[in-house]
Amino acid sequence: MTAAFSRVSLGTSDLSVSPLSLGGNVFGWTADQQQSFAVLDAYTAVGGNFVDTADVYSAWAPGNAGGESETVIGDWLRSRGRRDDVVIATKVGMHPEASGLSAANIKASAEGSLRRLGVEHIDLYYTHRDDETPVEEFVTALDELVREGKVRAVAASNISAERLAEALAFSEREGLAAYVAVQPHYNLVSRATFEGPLAEVVARHGLATVPYYALASGFLTGKYRPGGPDVTSARAEGAARYLAEPRGPKVLEALDAVAAEHGVELATVALAWLTARPTVAAPIASARTVEQLPPLLAAAALELTPAQTALLDEASA
Repeated sequence: MTAAFSRVSLGTSDLSVSPLSLGGNVFGWTADQQQSFAVLDAYTAVGGNFVDTADVYSAWAPGNAGGESETVIGDWLRSRGRRDDVVIATKVGMHPEASGLSAANIKASAEGSLRRLGVEHIDLYYTHRDDETPVEEFVTALDELVREGKVRAVAASNISAERLAEALAFSEREGLAAYVAVQPHYNLVSRATFEGPLAEVVARHGLATVPYYALASGFLTGKYRPGGPDVTSARAEGAARYLAEPRGPKVLEALDAVAAEHGVELATVALAWLTARPTVAAPIASARTVEQLPPLLAAAALELTPAQTALLDEASA
C-alpha cells in the first residue's frame, strides 16, 4: 500500500511509534468488526503500530454503551497475535458513566479498559479531559498504575497550559510518573487551541504532541466545499461548519495547490503539514475502510517545501 513506516520517539517515554496514529473512534461505530479488522491489518502491514482509542468510544452511537472500540481492538489483537508490536493508547475521564479524574475512577476505568482490550498493560494512558480534580490526586493515581505495571506511560488530552505545567511540576517534585505527551485538537483550521502557551509548555518539557481531529472531521480531505454536494456521513455536520469560517475555503484552496504540485490527495498534505509542526510526533487519523487509508499513510513520506508550508500557514492563520 505504501513504504514501511519509520519510528519516532514519543516525548520523554521509551515508546517508539509510527508517525501516523490510527484513530479507533470509528471501530464499533461506523466501521463494524470486519471493516475494523481490515483497516487494522492494512495499517500494521506497512509498519503502523500506534492505535488510539478511549473508553468512551462510541457511547454516543445508538445502542452503544462505550468501550466498543476497545473491544474490537482487543479482539483483533488476540486474533492476530500482535500485542507485542502495537502501541495501544486509550483514555479515561469522558465515559458518561465513568466521568472525571478522581483516583477511584481512574483506577476502575483502567481495569475496564484492560479487560476490554484483553491486555496486561496499557502502553499510553491519557486523561481524556481535564476537570477540577486536584493534580495531586490524579497524578498520584496515574503513578500507581505505572508502578503496578498496568500502564507504561501517561499523557493528557484537552488540558490547558496552566494545568499541564502544574501537573508536570507536581510529578517532578514528588518523583512520580509524568505526562510524556499531549493530545490537543489541532489541525490546519484549528490552530489557536494548541499554538501559544500550551505548545510552549510542551516544548519546554520535551513532550510529544499527538493531535486529534487532524483532518477536521474530514473537512481537510476536500469532500466538503462551498456549493458542493451534500455528503452523507456521520461526520458531515462537524466538517461542514468549517465552510462558514473565512479561512475554511482559503485553506482548501491552498491545499488544492500544494496537492496538485505533489500529485497527492488533500488529506496527505494536511497531515504532512501537521507532522512537520514543532513537537508533533504522530497526528491521529481514522479510516472507516481500507480504501481511505492510502492518503493518510502517504503523509509520512511527503516533505513540503518552505514555500508550500508558508502558503498553508498564511491560509490557516
